[in-house]
Amino acid sequence: MKLYAEGDMNRNLFFRAILALLFSAVTVCGCAGPRVTLFPDAADPLREFTLSGKDKGKLLVISVKGIIDDEPKKRLIRTEPSAVEEIVSQLRLAEEDEEIKAVMFKIDSPGGTATAADLLYHEIMAYKKRSGATIFAALMNVAASGGYYIALPADRIFAHPTSITGSVGVVFMRPKLDGLMEKIGVSVKVSKSGKNKDMGSPFRPETEEEEKILQDLTDRLAHRFVEKVRMHRPLDDQALSEIATARIYLAEDARALGLVDEIGYLSDALAAAKTLAGLAENARVIVYRRSQYANDTIYNPATSRQHSPDAPKLEIALPGASTKIRTGFYYLWPMAVGQE
Repeated sequence: MKLYAEGDMNRNLFFRAILALLFSAVTVCGCAGPRVTLFPDAADPLREFTLSGKDKGKLLVISVKGIIDDEPKKRLIRTEPSAVEEIVSQLRLAEEDEEIKAVMFKIDSPGGTATAADLLYHEIMAYKKRSGATIFAALMNVAASGGYYIALPADRIFAHPTSITGSVGVVFMRPKLDGLMEKIGVSVKVSKSGKNKDMGSPFRPETEEEEKILQDLTDRLAHRFVEKVRMHRPLDDQALSEIATARIYLAEDARALGLVDEIGYLSDALAAAKTLAGLAENARVIVYRRSQYANDTIYNPATSRQHSPDAPKLEIALPGASTKIRTGFYYLWPMAVGQE
C-alpha cells in the first residue's frame, strides 16, 4: 500500500508540474513579448537549416523514416503530420527555391500502405518534372517495399553497405478472430446486401471465392509495383522474376540485380549527388525542420515531424491512435515493423 501511495503521489506531482508549465506558457503567450511554443507541432512553419557548405547552390536532404502513411498521428499534446503530408510540404517549399539543384531522400523505412507509397512516388515524380532538380536516394538501415518504391524516381540509388532492400511485393493484412470467438462462445450476426459485402471479416473464415478475390487484388497491386521497377531500373526479365518473389536483399545483391546503382557511406552519397547535379564540392547541404538542433549533422535521424529536442518528453498516444497495422493492402516488409 505504501509503494502504491508513493507512486500515486509521484504521478500527481508530475502532472501538476506539466499543468504549471502549460499555465506559464499560456501566460507568456498572452503578453506582448515573444511567442513561446512549449510543444512545437505541425502548426509551426518549416525552416531551412544548413548542415554544411558555403558555396552557391543547395542540396536538400529529406528524411523518410518509419512507416509511410497518409494519416496524421494524434498525441495528447499535439498532432504529428503524416509522412505524405510532411514530405510533400518539404517538396513544395523546395520548389520555391531556385538554388536547390538536388534533393536526396535519406530512406530508412520498411514501407507502408500501398496508397501512401504511391502518393509519394507520384509527388516526387511531379516535383522532378516541374523543378528539373536531380533526385537522389540514399538507402539506410532498411529501405524495403514501399521504402524502395519511393526511391524509384531517383536518378541514382545509393545504398549503405549494410542496407536491406527489396521486398518488392504486397501483403493484405487483416486480423482473424473466428477461432478465438468459437473457443469463448461468442458470435457476431451480420445482415448484408450482397454475399461479399463483409469480405475479409475478422469474425469468420473466408470462403474459397473470397480467397480468390483477395488474392487477385493482391497480385494486381504487386504487378503494379513490379512494373514500376521495370520502368525505372535496368533489369532483365530473369531479374524481374526473382525480385517478384518479394524477397529482401543486402546491398551487394541488390546492386548485382540492378535495384541499386552504388554502395557507400552517406558522405559518399552526398558527394555523388553534388557531382550528378553539377554542384560545387562545398555547395550547401540543407534540411527543413521545425526546430533547431545544436551541432546538427546529416546523421541526425530526426525528421521535422518530431518535436523540439528541448521540449518535455511527454508522449502519450491517444486511444485508437497507435501505429499498429490496420486492415489493408501494404507495400511493406512486415518483419521490420516496430512500435514508433
